[in-house]
Amino acid sequence: MGLKVTFIDPRGNAVACEAKVGDNLLKVGQAAGLPLEGTCEGQMACSTCHVIVAAEWFEKLAEASEEEEDMLDFAAGARRTSRLSCQIDLTPALDGLTVSVPGESHDARRM
Repeated sequence: MGLKVTFIDPRGNAVACEAKVGDNLLKVGQAAGLPLEGTCEGQMACSTCHVIVAAEWFEKLAEASEEEEDMLDFAAGARRTSRLSCQIDLTPALDGLTVSVPGESHDARRM
């Protein structure tokens, strides 16, 4: 089943992506060339893959673990609806999900 996910890049441009059920949001964003580092491979040892989830979508996500909430304390530009993209696996309920990549994010792979 094809899902649509829209990332708003740090410059405010919408980047529409196609994804499949079960895809990880971090991997979808990286494949689209967005500056999401995520070097910890989903082990929550960093906060470099954090995104800001559009308010209307935030409640549709599974609840963040205590560990994820702790890591978000270190995320540059975190907001009330921030989440780690490595912790979001796409489901049919998330078809149309919109997230923003904070301007404070960086991608060490491109330095």
